Amino acid sequence: MALWEALMWNEQGVLRISIAATMVIAALGIVFGILSGSFSIAFDGVYSLADAALTGLALWVSSLIVKSAQNDALSGRIRNRFTMGFWHLEPMVLMLNGCLLMAVSVYALINAIISVLNGGHELHFGVAIAYSATTVVLCTVVAVIAIRMNRRLKSDFISLDIKAWIMSGGIALALLIAFLVGLAVKQTPAAWIANYVDPLVLGLVCLVMIPLPIGTVWKALTEILLMAPVELKEHVDHVASRTVRSLGFLSYRAYVARVGRATQIELYFIVPEGLPPKTVEEWDALRDEIGAAIGDESANRWLTIAFTADAEWAE
Repeated sequence: MALWEALMWNEQGVLRISIAATMVIAALGIVFGILSGSFSIAFDGVYSLADAALTGLALWVSSLIVKSAQNDALSGRIRNRFTMGFWHLEPMVLMLNGCLLMAVSVYALINAIISVLNGGHELHFGVAIAYSATTVVLCTVVAVIAIRMNRRLKSDFISLDIKAWIMSGGIALALLIAFLVGLAVKQTPAAWIANYVDPLVLGLVCLVMIPLPIGTVWKALTEILLMAPVELKEHVDHVASRTVRSLGFLSYRAYVARVGRATQIELYFIVPEGLPPKTVEEWDALRDEIGAAIGDESANRWLTIAFTADAEWAE
């Protein structure tokens, strides 16, 4: 139990467990797909294999972000080499993940359409049903565990991984139902339908899966493009405006963005010329006050606050 808790207590542990389970499903999918003659099962295996590779990439990025925040010698060397951190890699990985999963689904959909037009193919339903039932159980268990852990961790990587598990479980459940129906009609006058079960269910599953990562891809794209989140910009504007009014400054410029788990904020206050001088400690105290008003102080907040009488420095 202690080992299990140690593995699952952080983002990297959850992702490692997910990769291991995904590799098991990928291997089962490819083997059972060949044995049963099912394109949809083989697709499920290939999809899982791609998902495992991308989850491994997410694990690597997550490890880099965590290491860069530590205080040991290795982390110090990493920070000296990558002074801006690794936050920017997170949305890139998420976007790559979503785009690749959609591309795999589109390719499978095209193959399903071709198979239907060619009259379908024969399928060994017993093997296919055994695989689908096993996969439904495994996907459900891993998804439930990841959902429970992410209530505390709140990781975008784990959130996307949960979606992938739900999608994989949905695929397996759809396959299971379709294979049961195909087996039921095989000895009836409608036996001709059995040849179409596999490509039809594959096509339907792909139609459902293709749009699912769109939200993740769009969110990642906004972060890559450094688009300012509306709520964050309004909050920073409120704090900055209140500071300008209370201290008699002329104006301010605010630049905000979210990149992965990081929040980046740059605030420039335009002060009147000839303002009575303050000590460095007094300016630092003012920065602390503004930073506390903005909130969310953590290793993932990148906050810069500057004061200048020359507006060009703030543009």
